[in-house]
Amino acid sequence: MTRVTGPWITRAETQAVCRMLTEAGHQAYFVGGCVRNALLHQPVDDIDISTDARPERVMELARAAGLKPVPTGIEHGTITVVSGHIPHEITTFRKDVETDGRRAVVAFSDDLQDDALRRDFTMNALYADPTGAVTDPVQGLADLQRGLIRFIEDPDRRIREDYLRILRFFRFYAWYGAPATGADPEALGAISANVEGLDQLSRERVGKEMLKLLAAADPGVSLSAMGITGVLARVLPGADARMIPVLVHMEELTGTPPGALRRLAALGGAQVAERLRLSKKDALRLDQTRTALEEMRPAGEIGYRWGADMARDVVLIRAAMAEQPPSASDLAAGEAGARAVLPLKAADLMPRFRGPALGRMMRQLEADWIASGFTLDQAALLARAAEAGPQA
Repeated sequence: MTRVTGPWITRAETQAVCRMLTEAGHQAYFVGGCVRNALLHQPVDDIDISTDARPERVMELARAAGLKPVPTGIEHGTITVVSGHIPHEITTFRKDVETDGRRAVVAFSDDLQDDALRRDFTMNALYADPTGAVTDPVQGLADLQRGLIRFIEDPDRRIREDYLRILRFFRFYAWYGAPATGADPEALGAISANVEGLDQLSRERVGKEMLKLLAAADPGVSLSAMGITGVLARVLPGADARMIPVLVHMEELTGTPPGALRRLAALGGAQVAERLRLSKKDALRLDQTRTALEEMRPAGEIGYRWGADMARDVVLIRAAMAEQPPSASDLAAGEAGARAVLPLKAADLMPRFRGPALGRMMRQLEADWIASGFTLDQAALLARAAEAGPQA
């Protein structure tokens, strides 16, 4: 029998949550990402537990056990039980009653099989009891081992239940799919037939999925499949994924961790920030990256104005565009620019310069300093200002 192991399942706080349910005669199964990741020997962050106990019963049992229940999604059957500061998301077995492509009306169930059949992919319907023994109601274990992302039962029906599953498919393919296995052709066919359903989704949901997908070690194959099925053009008109595998290679050459916004800048496309409803911070970062690329600003200036990370991103994207290894000197210049501090203040130019003339001279001297590779000192800059003559 297959078992999952790890400190996340054996720790006292988590076992206390399981006993809270099982000692009262209820079922308790770990499910989803914690089981999947444990089987793949990857880190387990979130703990989800499925049970036949109804939400109100879970809250009652948690209080009686001295644990803290929080009704984070009680209308959907979910209670978060905090044990020793560790949250455990407990959800009652459910089955779908009605779906509209964005949300589902569910009914509670006493049957684990019902709960499994309403999930998206077979690898997400793997369950483990408190001892770690795995239950595999939809043959997801074999798919997980092969790196095959497969919808449970009919792909078309699964997609029509929630069109976000189209993007989740490509995200999971990027993170867990095996290139040698390839993408499930039935899934790709159903996705191609349902791309219009993506228009029903909120931009926030689309944006979150895209950023998660782009954060995978190598999303290139997945993005290519998105292009072939028409999904990429639907969510990001004008985007082109052909540069992404080259950019990933440049990242690997320089030991640079994956960066979703770096990859997003390389994808291109129109109105990206709006279409993905990016946060103000991410939208600004994307705009700055594109500006630096379009204006061909040198790496040192980018580092000085926007930081070493931004400079590195631009250098890597330019290397991918040229299909040449990134310049070590450009990478170093970006880092040097980020550390540089202009050795001059406006007060140093007064009273010789005032008003608009002062601003123009500061900008000119700053440009000269950047062009020198940040080598001009204060004396050299003041000498240049003196040569310009008084402009008070």
